[in-house]
Amino acid sequence: MATLQSPAVNAQAYEAITEVLGAYYEGLYTCDVAKLEQVFHPDARYVTASGEELLQLTMQDYFPIVAERTPPADSGDAYGYTIDEIALAGSDTAAVTMRSSMMGKHFTDFLTLVRVDDKWQIIAKVFHYEVED
Repeated sequence: MATLQSPAVNAQAYEAITEVLGAYYEGLYTCDVAKLEQVFHPDARYVTASGEELLQLTMQDYFPIVAERTPPADSGDAYGYTIDEIALAGSDTAAVTMRSSMMGKHFTDFLTLVRVDDKWQIIAKVFHYEVED
């Protein structure tokens, strides 16, 4: 039997998840690995099939790549993202679809979040990108 959550619980979850998404984008936009370490679960995965091969990284592999980038903020990339959907599955799991553009690419991110110890974090980032014309 399904259990419905109260609108207040849903509103609290949406607010907390939206804050995580803002910090996630800000971390990417400024290449702030410390901020990204807060929003990604330590066991998170980074996956894309865009490009020629399937790319799968752990956070230990991904964060040094971000640290070496020129921040999109410094390159003059426009700041902005769109949250298309936040879907809750119970009180501790969420799936998000989000879009942004930076570094000459348009991204669609499918982010799965879990709430552990009352903290929402991204446990999986699966994404697609298209190179700007």
